Amino acid sequence: MVELRSGIGPHLFVVLGATGDLMHRKLLPALFQVSADDSLRQKVVLLGVARADLDDGRFRESVHASLTAAGVGADDPRRGWADEAVHYQRLDPAHGVGFDALLARIQEVERDHQLPGDRVFYLALPVDTIADILAGLGAAGVAHGPGWCRIVIEKPFGRDLESAEELNRQLHASFQENQVFRIDHYLGKETVQNLLVFRFANMLFESIWNRDRVANVELTVAEDLGLEDRAEYYDRSGALRDMLQNHMTQLLTLVAMEAPATATGDSIRNEKVKVLQSIGPVSPDDAVFGQYVAGGSGATAVKGYLDEKGVAPGSNTETYAAAKLSINNWRWQGVPFLLRTGKRMPSKSTRIVVNFRRPPVMFFQSEDATDLAANRLMIMVQPDEGFELAFELKPPGHALTMQTHRMHFLYSEAFGPLTDAYQTLLTDIMRGDQTLFVRGDEVEAAWRVYAPLIASPPPIQPYPSGTDGPARAAELAQRNGVIWSTD
Repeated sequence: MVELRSGIGPHLFVVLGATGDLMHRKLLPALFQVSADDSLRQKVVLLGVARADLDDGRFRESVHASLTAAGVGADDPRRGWADEAVHYQRLDPAHGVGFDALLARIQEVERDHQLPGDRVFYLALPVDTIADILAGLGAAGVAHGPGWCRIVIEKPFGRDLESAEELNRQLHASFQENQVFRIDHYLGKETVQNLLVFRFANMLFESIWNRDRVANVELTVAEDLGLEDRAEYYDRSGALRDMLQNHMTQLLTLVAMEAPATATGDSIRNEKVKVLQSIGPVSPDDAVFGQYVAGGSGATAVKGYLDEKGVAPGSNTETYAAAKLSINNWRWQGVPFLLRTGKRMPSKSTRIVVNFRRPPVMFFQSEDATDLAANRLMIMVQPDEGFELAFELKPPGHALTMQTHRMHFLYSEAFGPLTDAYQTLLTDIMRGDQTLFVRGDEVEAAWRVYAPLIASPPPIQPYPSGTDGPARAAELAQRNGVIWSTD
């Protein structure tokens, strides 16, 4: 269970989109783990909001079903939270159930539970519905209750720079930036959070974390699955919007940022923004887009993207994206950052690989030794969270030869199962800690980096399902001195 930090008081947690997949697959299990803790049992009250015509009882039945699917036993005494502190309110302005009714229900629940008027609004909704929701919440005055108010927005934060700027304007019409929590669940993963500690608490690495010692950096988010049930969303988004512009670029900023002045949320996010402002716009010549086609045979045969249910005929949506980014600042000038993400790749893996430079003097060649491999640090974000350092040594014997060996650290071996990322992030929302959340200017700066690829995308390259992506992605990496890591 997540370590519950100080600063969480009684409040109402309102989820708009409470009948959707995100709510029942991710948010409810995480909210249950946080809220069912003895110290918070009477503090977190949940109000689910959606268009469906439900009452408290029927909504609670669906909550219990979701908890069962998440592995919570039927006899778990903590399930009482779902009956004591979970409520439902219909919101369907087209049928006369609008935001005034929502505000009245919020006030009723707060009175019944003796809450002080502190509120979280989590928008678990499609991006094209958010503008109307924000306008309705603002007009009803829910952001100006007796206590504090926070609003949570799921990615994607817009579809391009222009729409991201408009979304920020809509948010700021009713909410201050310190009320807004743009959630990226990758930032809640323990390995990602530990990047700051790993870098800035260990002088062994921080002293060589620069262009003098680092040859290049790879970031990979590989998925072995296809669309599952996300065709409607994914075919309008693609790999760039779904992964590259947000999750992966956030990882890049944590790898490349300077040490913040303090450990506060704004101080850390200031340094992330500086990294994004130092990245030149990505040229289409420095990017590769791909789309998976049928692969395998017999029982292992996998259909291609265009044959997936819900995909538009002839769709040019990319299921693979790779790009070379350059950070034009004192620390990283001349060091290529290679990013790639794709569906239907050989295995699921998220990793950061820091490839250090080779030794400048190869005096071992006179002894007919094998070539020295460069040292390499691999940061494994999922599924086997941890770190691995590859280094050279001489095996026993008379001949002067070298072998690459690896030292590793796995969180599971040291600490056991890790806390779910949503659980960590929901706890921080309740505390009001914005450190792991994306600021408005971060969003806009990230979209500026990829604006050329949106305006003029590179041609789609086919790649068979189960492979590492298009051949041109390997060529892009090789042009920049990189051979994509495979383990």
